[in-house]
Amino acid sequence: MILFPAIDLKDGQCVRLLRGDMDQATVFNDRPGDQARVFVEAGCRWLHVVDLNGAFAGRPVNEAAVEGILAAAGGVPVQLGGGIRSLETVAFWLDKGVARVILGTVALTDPDLVRRACRDFPGRVAVGIDARDGRVAVEGWATTSEVTALDLALRFEDAGVAAIIHTDIDRDGVLKGPNLKATAAIAGRLTTPVILSGGIASLEDVRAVANHRRSGIVGLISGRALYDGRIDLAQALAVLSVPEESAPC
Repeated sequence: MILFPAIDLKDGQCVRLLRGDMDQATVFNDRPGDQARVFVEAGCRWLHVVDLNGAFAGRPVNEAAVEGILAAAGGVPVQLGGGIRSLETVAFWLDKGVARVILGTVALTDPDLVRRACRDFPGRVAVGIDARDGRVAVEGWATTSEVTALDLALRFEDAGVAAIIHTDIDRDGVLKGPNLKATAAIAGRLTTPVILSGGIASLEDVRAVANHRRSGIVGLISGRALYDGRIDLAQALAVLSVPEESAPC
């Protein structure tokens, strides 16, 4: 199982938000490239990056910061979301060296674009499904739809999506534990791999997610708990590297 350390970008800085509120941002590093290097040197196999400004603007905003992260990553793959709403933007970031783009808002508003992106860039497109009370939220979480997270995920089962990233918005940044039940329920209905995001607060939470390997959860995203030291990154990586048959019950 993969741990994706989160690098969220706002105004060129590495920040964490509280429940997606841009007015409640805590700056953890004003050099995102340096933060990426810390994660890579600790042994992380992927980085999860979000252009928060881009998510609201609907276009790339933190290009320089992303380029700095890519340079610092030294070949470790980076998945990137935030403001990617056209095939041109997908191609733009992939050409820059991003390993995988995350399509969020357009998964709801323009599902055909997601399918075209999966066809044109096989294995390099993930779908981000951010939910509030089980309903999909888009445009930087500013708008909540009537579509459920599961229904949206099921729409892309045959599209060739590399992964579904499920975020419980109400758990994001509040350190109250993940909504493992909701993510596991989605993963259990899909053949597409699922990544859990939101609420990871302790090593116990990491272990709990690891125990759901068989449900189809292949990874988890953690941010604030890594930055403030609640989770020791080396210990978390060790927990996730244990094969399921060797993991404690």
